[in-house]
Amino acid sequence: MWNEPYLESCCRSALHRLCLAGGNGRPRDLRDEPCLARLSRKGFACVSGDGRYHVTQDGERRHATEILGKRSA
Repeated sequence: MWNEPYLESCCRSALHRLCLAGGNGRPRDLRDEPCLARLSRKGFACVSGDGRYHVTQDGERRHATEILGKRSA
């Protein structure tokens, strides 16, 4: 049964960009900030002390399964 929170396509794109940013994270005040804030509320992203969004482990797992299409073993 599907029990993960639904992500709109814009939020899936924001999650992918966040993963591509790596350790640098994504700054605030970009067009996708509403999606990054939503990802943060869902636990897929967090805001660091410098105010940048970074992907969490849950976000990396969600990215791997939903965006990259990898299945967990």
